[in-house]
Amino acid sequence: MSLFSTIKTALTPLNIPVKRLGLSKEDTDKNYQQYIIVTEYNQQGQLYADDEEIVTSHYIQISLFTKLNYVETVKQIKELLKPFGFIRTSEFESFENQTGYYHKVIRFSYSK
Repeated sequence: MSLFSTIKTALTPLNIPVKRLGLSKEDTDKNYQQYIIVTEYNQQGQLYADDEEIVTSHYIQISLFTKLNYVETVKQIKELLKPFGFIRTSEFESFENQTGYYHKVIRFSYSK
């Protein structure tokens, strides 16, 4: 199973669209109240043996775009990813004036 598939499966209970890298034109036209974009912003070797990479670290950004109160949703995202081995490394928020969406970013590391 791909890393994105693992994340999408983990977040299924939220019943929020989860997309990789961005929304398609078709998705943009749906004018979601909230959606999640998943991006991998870094990947690097974590552990080596005999000059071979045996563990890779993935750095994942979960971007929640919402027009709703997102406090509980953010808490759920963190709880849902934790059992899969994702470790939260940082988070921040902003408001996008042009779209009217709150944008909550949660970054995780994952090694495998």
